[in-house]
Amino acid sequence: MSLPLTQGVNHIGLTTMCLEESAHFFTSLLGWQEVRRRDDYPAIFVSDGSIMLTLWAAQTDEPTHFDRKRNVGLHHLAISVNSKAALFEIHDRLSVRDVNIEFAPSLIREGPAMHMMCYEPSGIRIEFYWAGE
Repeated sequence: MSLPLTQGVNHIGLTTMCLEESAHFFTSLLGWQEVRRRDDYPAIFVSDGSIMLTLWAAQTDEPTHFDRKRNVGLHHLAISVNSKAALFEIHDRLSVRDVNIEFAPSLIREGPAMHMMCYEPSGIRIEFYWAGE
């Protein structure tokens, strides 16, 4: 069997309807860092130190919302958290900020792994996952 020709994810690019609000979701609510901006593109790059997201501004006033059950594309973005307490802290932070939470922290099958799901301001589905270790 041959070795893979790739070495993991470099970054993930997400098209947003609300560029500033989406960046704020990651930086202010989750504590990520804004790495840089490209006003000519326009894009905002954010990172948690492990992954980089490139948030792009949609180039239309009437963007098409993604339907995860009907369209091919990003079903959701799963982000790891390092503890059960961190998962519940994220839920608490998002709950008081009018974030659309699909479901609160819950066990995955019999556990101990847990996850929760929400939508960031542009409607992109985000999962927060704790492995239960």
